Amino acid sequence: MSAVQSLIAAHRQGQPVGLYSVCCSNEQVLLAAMDVARTYDTVLLVEATSNQVDQFGGYTGMTPPQYRDYVLRLARNHDFPVERLILGGDHLGPNAWQKGPADVAMANARTLIAAYVAAGFHKIHLDCSMSCADDPTPLPDAIVAARSAELARIAERTAAENGLPPPVYVIGTEVPVPGGEASLEGGLAVTTPTAAALTLAIHREAFSAPDLLPAWERVIAMVVQPGVDFDHSSVHYYDPAAAQALSAFVETQPRIVFEAHSTDYQTEAGLHALVRDHFAILKVGPAATYAFREAVFALAMIERELLPAAEASQLIDVLERCMLDKPGSWASYYTGSAHEQRLLRAYSLSDRSRYYWGEPEVQAALATLVDNLTRVPPPLMLLSQFLPEQTRAVQAGVLAVEPLALIRHKVGLRLAEYARVCVNESFSATEVSER
Repeated sequence: MSAVQSLIAAHRQGQPVGLYSVCCSNEQVLLAAMDVARTYDTVLLVEATSNQVDQFGGYTGMTPPQYRDYVLRLARNHDFPVERLILGGDHLGPNAWQKGPADVAMANARTLIAAYVAAGFHKIHLDCSMSCADDPTPLPDAIVAARSAELARIAERTAAENGLPPPVYVIGTEVPVPGGEASLEGGLAVTTPTAAALTLAIHREAFSAPDLLPAWERVIAMVVQPGVDFDHSSVHYYDPAAAQALSAFVETQPRIVFEAHSTDYQTEAGLHALVRDHFAILKVGPAATYAFREAVFALAMIERELLPAAEASQLIDVLERCMLDKPGSWASYYTGSAHEQRLLRAYSLSDRSRYYWGEPEVQAALATLVDNLTRVPPPLMLLSQFLPEQTRAVQAGVLAVEPLALIRHKVGLRLAEYARVCVNESFSATEVSER
């Protein structure tokens, strides 16, 4: 039994534990996640999404083996024990190619799954819920399940051929879009127990072939909509009463839990309630890069106050120019007036600026910012103005006035909420800032 299976089994046996998943490729976010996992003595599940990392490089430019090596290198350089790292693949299926015909998209998905599993990714989210160009909309559950079973068969074979532990799987058809909704104006419907039962039954049938029965025993979770999501400027917070029937349903099912996507920006109390109600796997992504962006912007404001304009990185302006020059990752998502789009580019909760931190000019500006504030450390009065939570940790003697450490600490405060709820631990605000 793998560490993931053990955690899920412990939850199903009544222990108040869960598993948090950091879906990100940002170096400082991943290092902050390692700090948090070390502090709270948890495993660290890091997941790459199908549009982020694929056999062609994805938007990060990394294939699955390259992403694996990147995360392992960060762990070793940061003295984080690699045996506590678990790699996962999120939304693996035809997602990145859904605008084309199904046969082409699924051919790419088959290669994608094999590449992830061969690279040692253990937790596999089979997501065939999207309609391709020549598919009916919405896609019937039977087709979703059949395609998922087909990909599971490839995953099983790939793991065996490479002498790797067999993967664990997450299934589902009511899957939130990666990165949050475009708008929550129409409301948010919680998955019904009837829909969840039908999804589970159809997938069980699709996995009933003899060679897939062992894979079915390793299906640990199902993605449903518990009533949590976010859009550019608002958050739909968890309402336990609205999900009560769904929570009761999963208690009747052996072995599995629910996996909650788009839990970003939920309150810590809401996250506790989700785990209690058997949404035991919590996914977080944009909220972590949003905290990174907040920290970097705060440091840029400090730099602006400290240094002459000619010496400053001008990072905020550089990022804005880069997003305007290369609008492909935001233009179809951010609508409204020029002023409204500018605000969204900088501050949207969906944080599409996260796609731009790898651009050479933005990387160079960030390096200049870090160099400047290493050379001229921020005084307490400016730290207090722009990074008050980090100021308290500095005053407590547990955080250095060093740019990257300040960034990681701010990201870590967000991720620590997830770690605490997954080990059923809570701290006062003062204790949290000092850890």
